[in-house]
Amino acid sequence: MPIDATAALAAAPRTGEIAWEPGDVQLYHLGIGAGRPATDPAELRYVLESRLRVLPSFATVAGAGVPGVLRALSVPGVDVDLARVLHAGQRLELHRPVPPRGTARTVTRMTAVYDKGAAALLVARTDAADADGPLWTEEADVHVRGEGGWGGERGPSARTAPPAGPPDAVAERRTREDQALLYRLSGDLNPLHADPAFAARAGFGRPVLHGLCTYGITLKAVADTLLNGDTTRVRGYGTRFTGVVYPGETLRVRMWREGGGTVRVTAEAVEREAPVLADTVVRYTVARHGDEARGRGRGGAGDDRGPGRRG
Repeated sequence: MPIDATAALAAAPRTGEIAWEPGDVQLYHLGIGAGRPATDPAELRYVLESRLRVLPSFATVAGAGVPGVLRALSVPGVDVDLARVLHAGQRLELHRPVPPRGTARTVTRMTAVYDKGAAALLVARTDAADADGPLWTEEADVHVRGEGGWGGERGPSARTAPPAGPPDAVAERRTREDQALLYRLSGDLNPLHADPAFAARAGFGRPVLHGLCTYGITLKAVADTLLNGDTTRVRGYGTRFTGVVYPGETLRVRMWREGGGTVRVTAEAVEREAPVLADTVVRYTVARHGDEARGRGRGGAGDDRGPGRRG
């Protein structure tokens, strides 16, 4: 059997050193659609070094190293075909705001291997810290088709009831046809997102957008719409990937405030009415003056920007 759960869980943690500069942050932001319109002051804070803010999801690519999904596949006891691999979920906990320039030590370990019957689910955790202490913790859930059935623990269900009632805010973001080609420059070179032949072998009609690109686009929509673009207020962000986005499609992001600094979120590909993110939660620091309660910032409650606006 290609997956040896005992060996994977017993493997020693892998350590590494990463470093990043403002240019890496800017490239990541461009890869998730920031900078449109190019003269919009609210967009320039993502792409202009003199006023640069870091969207916390940058942590998933900081250092341009191997992404969490591929780190999980390099653990002893795991030997699988990349074409059978899907990114199933991602969670990020911020211990401090991510600086635009920094160095950090990372420690990656496999924390769970679940037997889902027709598939295996791997959970890989990475902790990053700099000289001042912990920076972030991320977990990647990796779904490997055809590798279950060994009688192992099935694991908990990540599904929750969908948000009730109409959303407090809606935003639409159109992706570029070359979005995946641009995003992959931040370090995720999985051919699924660029090579039509590989995508076909994986069961897709054409290359699909990186799940973490959709992840970043969605977080940016929430920050811009409900947090007045203050990325330092984000404390945690988790999602389950339920479908793919094809480059050029439009994302519709719906947001429900739940109080206490929590937003429930869904995202779908508008053109196919296909859900792509579910069980999505953004946690943030509540501002003193309660601006999120009044829907201040770009795109307040009920805002629905058309696909020709705000890419």
